[in-house]
Amino acid sequence: MFPENYFIYIQLILFYFITPGPPRVVIVSNTINHGLRKSVWTAIGDISANFVQATLVTFVLGSLLIDNPSIFKYFKWAGILYLLYLAYETFSLRIQKVNIKNKSTKSNLSMFRDGFIVAGLSPKALVFFGTIFLSFINFEKNVIAQFLILISTWMSLDFLSLMIYGLAARKVASWLKSNPRILNTISACVLIIIAIYIAATQSF
Repeated sequence: MFPENYFIYIQLILFYFITPGPPRVVIVSNTINHGLRKSVWTAIGDISANFVQATLVTFVLGSLLIDNPSIFKYFKWAGILYLLYLAYETFSLRIQKVNIKNKSTKSNLSMFRDGFIVAGLSPKALVFFGTIFLSFINFEKNVIAQFLILISTWMSLDFLSLMIYGLAARKVASWLKSNPRILNTISACVLIIIAIYIAATQSF
């Protein structure tokens, strides 16, 4: 069963992906400091977390999250704390020179972890899956088929948008390679600003 209003769904999530958020900042930071190839694992971590979120919301926790919005607050503050940790880690990173050909000291698992945790603890994503995502599924028909179409579309477009951010970051890295400390400082500051913005504006 094909989901209802599928093309409206595509337009909606494309707008969602264009808007900068923590996952985009993290992949930009990781690309600058560790290279685009390594950052693919960050993107995989991101879409893996989204798949878990969508699955749990659709088949297990949907009604619970909608009826108990206070649950989102715990994810909100956990996500804020992790963003601050990433800001500290990024600012403290020691690199002699930004070069996308340099060998990264960060493991693929660590890159995957960054993407998975930031996306998994994002209250914005949880709200989307708990409300808007579910509205495109007709629960009186083949739910699994509709879910697979919607989530595969999400994951494909999300991964593509993250890689676009990564490619842009690689260009920036080449431009600023003469002063790598600026890159770390900017990335850390942006992560802190996003954490403060989420703390100040997102209430559930």
